[in-house]
Amino acid sequence: MPYELFIGLRYLKAKRKSTFISIITVISTAGVALGVMALIIVLAVMTGFEEDLKDKILGTNAHIVVLKSTGGIEGYDALMGRLKKIDGVVAATPFIYNQVMLSSGKNVSGVVLRGVDVATDPLVTNLSKSLVEGKLQQLEKPAQVPLAGSEPARPGLIIGKELAKNLNLYTGDTVNVISPLGNITPLGMVPKMKQFRVVGIFNTGMFEYDSTLGYVSLPEAQEFLGLGDTVTGIQLKVSDVYATGRIAAQINTKIGFPYFARDWMQMNKNILFALKTEKLVMFIILTLIVLVAAFGIASTLFMVVMEKTKDIAILKSMGATGTSIMKIFVIEGLIIGIFGTLIGVLGGLLVATNLEPIITVVQHVTGFELFSKDVYYLDHFPSRVVPSDVLLISVTAVLISFLATLYPSWQASRLSPAEALRYE
Repeated sequence: MPYELFIGLRYLKAKRKSTFISIITVISTAGVALGVMALIIVLAVMTGFEEDLKDKILGTNAHIVVLKSTGGIEGYDALMGRLKKIDGVVAATPFIYNQVMLSSGKNVSGVVLRGVDVATDPLVTNLSKSLVEGKLQQLEKPAQVPLAGSEPARPGLIIGKELAKNLNLYTGDTVNVISPLGNITPLGMVPKMKQFRVVGIFNTGMFEYDSTLGYVSLPEAQEFLGLGDTVTGIQLKVSDVYATGRIAAQINTKIGFPYFARDWMQMNKNILFALKTEKLVMFIILTLIVLVAAFGIASTLFMVVMEKTKDIAILKSMGATGTSIMKIFVIEGLIIGIFGTLIGVLGGLLVATNLEPIITVVQHVTGFELFSKDVYYLDHFPSRVVPSDVLLISVTAVLISFLATLYPSWQASRLSPAEALRYE
């Protein structure tokens, strides 16, 4: 064992007269541990929320959407065939997208009406998996109220859970769908209205989707909106969701004008940018906790240097170089930082991987609801530990601890033996 390491470890052990220094050492170690622990937990929660949000976005929307700059797409079957041949594209489905109004009794709400191909939509989106009532296949056949033979069959409509709550609708209820793009009469534009029957209710977990989306079959949307055999665009599913930018650029090159492709990151760049920025800011803010602990390490080393002045002078008189003296105190500070980082990593991983049961116990003991599933529209508290984040946090904490040791260690290395022993 190098004597610098041996002496550095000895200086960590408190003598009776240096108990105060050991208390500061413990506080510094705890400060590093708390900082690392807080960073791991917060970043795990933010990563969990980010991944959960991405899953919901990609569950409702396609990875890539192909649109036409001059209006609707005709001959979309041939275009779908060309798109499927592009490397990375797994599946494709046509869709129609238009704004309409739903009216039920005295309740009215503006929604986005989507026409979907019942056969191919499950290959691209998770609409069928998010249904809590009904089935996607019920959109294809006219819907009729059970045990009501005199009630005429009407085309099916699937709506979100929040929209159903706002309009007080249930499966089997009739709702009026009103399109502003109606018929032109001598009195002007007359909105087109048609009755649909609610055949399903979906729940994506995102209020924006669950309160503003309605789905009908593709032929029914074409007939109601007067689009003929055209669609708004084509939705694509790709093999790698993080390669959508490259695949979209490839589509724009191969398919060309008047068609253009947009990936899910472009369509949701504002919220994704906000999440990344918030995560970075939280990392910087919580790193300040480790910086505060680093000042404690520096203070500890300054006091150790003052206490060990005689020892340093003797070591230098015996031939120890300034570099060796500096190593002794750097090692002592690094041990504090590494030990605190290790405790923080273990504590952070323990809490981050068991966050939901911990929150449940705290809510049960205190009686306060820390995480309301009704407010956040999440059925669980998301927490995801990323190994690269843990590694970055650990390296950052150790590096800050190392930097905190440099100045007091340098001061110790400059100590003159004659000056140190003059007053002893």
